[in-house]
Amino acid sequence: MAFSSSLFLVYFVPAFLIPLFLLDRKFRNYWILLASVFFYAWGAPSFVFIVLASVLVDFYLLRWMSKKEGEVRQVLFWLSLLLNLGLLLYFKYMNFFVEQLDILFGHFGANPSPWVKIMLPLGISFITFQKLSYAMDVYKRQFAPFAKLEYYAMYILMFPQLLSGPIVRPKQIAAQIIDRSGNESTDDRLTGFFRFAVGLAKKVLIADVLGEQVNVIFAMDSAQLSTGLAWIGAMAYTFQIYFDFSGYTDMAIGIARMMGFKLPENFNSPYVSGSITEFWKRWHITLGSWFRDYVFLPLAYSTSRKLPKEKYLGIRADKVIYLIATSVTFLLCGFWHGAAWTFILWGGYQGVFLIFDRLFLLKYFKKTGRIVSVIVTFFITMFGWVLFRSESLEVFRFYIRRMFAFRGGDNELWLNPRFWTVLAVAVVFSLIGYSKKVEGWQDRLFDKPGNAVIIGFTILAMLLFVLSLSAITSTGFSPFIYFRF
Repeated sequence: MAFSSSLFLVYFVPAFLIPLFLLDRKFRNYWILLASVFFYAWGAPSFVFIVLASVLVDFYLLRWMSKKEGEVRQVLFWLSLLLNLGLLLYFKYMNFFVEQLDILFGHFGANPSPWVKIMLPLGISFITFQKLSYAMDVYKRQFAPFAKLEYYAMYILMFPQLLSGPIVRPKQIAAQIIDRSGNESTDDRLTGFFRFAVGLAKKVLIADVLGEQVNVIFAMDSAQLSTGLAWIGAMAYTFQIYFDFSGYTDMAIGIARMMGFKLPENFNSPYVSGSITEFWKRWHITLGSWFRDYVFLPLAYSTSRKLPKEKYLGIRADKVIYLIATSVTFLLCGFWHGAAWTFILWGGYQGVFLIFDRLFLLKYFKKTGRIVSVIVTFFITMFGWVLFRSESLEVFRFYIRRMFAFRGGDNELWLNPRFWTVLAVAVVFSLIGYSKKVEGWQDRLFDKPGNAVIIGFTILAMLLFVLSLSAITSTGFSPFIYFRF
């Protein structure tokens, strides 16, 4: 059930929110949990029982672990990790592993294995990462386990962030699961509705319009795709994926706020970044911080204990440690996004430029100034998105060659005023955060808006909601890009 579908907007949201607002506070968690299970079961009826069973096992396994010491504690912790990583590896990556083995053995004349492809459960990557966060925080004694099964189930299954994040840590939401009476005012609900409407408009009025032309351009063959169209497609996809994913995040944060929850921010004007290092502090913030805290830092720390404090090939040991930890972290980050070589190489591509930042790029950007660094970083990011969007390495090579072939051609896309208008709007709203004053104003606006601002929010939200719903009714809805991850 996509957030941008008429089924969700017209039927599910009112049927969920009206009883929620009317119920006594002591029953609201149960209603949210019931609605969340229904929401997930609607989209993945074959997998809902597997997810529920894993939540049940994990809750009691980690409560048991929290009371133990020594080897027993470690064994229970690893059992939890193996359970969750095993489910992720099986459902998300087994098709990929079998396919690669078939290719390998095919070189020796073997026949393909009689493997029936497994369907990918919705949201399994995000569910797994939240469960791993909980397991590791409880194991390290950074978080006391939830006292009730309903609290843990709420943390994992709450539908606004269930399918595509933001990835929430236990400490960020535990107190709100137990008591959110301070976040249930009319102002909170109206502000949440505005945030939800903004996210819906981002998805429907911008991302989907760009996506129509992106799909056409990326499907063109060598006789149709000119250099100009290749660049237009790459740039349009760069903005499509941002407005699509940040739109989902805004909708998730907005509906959660209407429910009384304050979820962490996931985007902060990523295309005004002056380096790839800064980009990953602004893009998919909760994923970047997850990999930093649970993969990069432990890996860097364990590596630093093993390497002597000396230079390697003229590079200081601390930079060697950064190189190793960054490479592994972003290869895993790419693989997390999808079981394909394009995603793995995209992660490696991001890691390479993070290493370049550490070795020399950040020093270079200090000399060139902010504008140059933002422009260079934008194009580095855009080429990465072409790899991310490509269905195979062959498609990527073909597309990149076309971008630099300087081959002309005529196509009606050049004369599509609706596409160009939406692309211009996307550029403006993506880069408006370049000004620090605008960035600060946005933060204050969403945090504690005044009464006059809330009235303006509500009117604008209703307008955006009606426009978006009209667009969905006339053209249908398209799934969010990150739903397949």
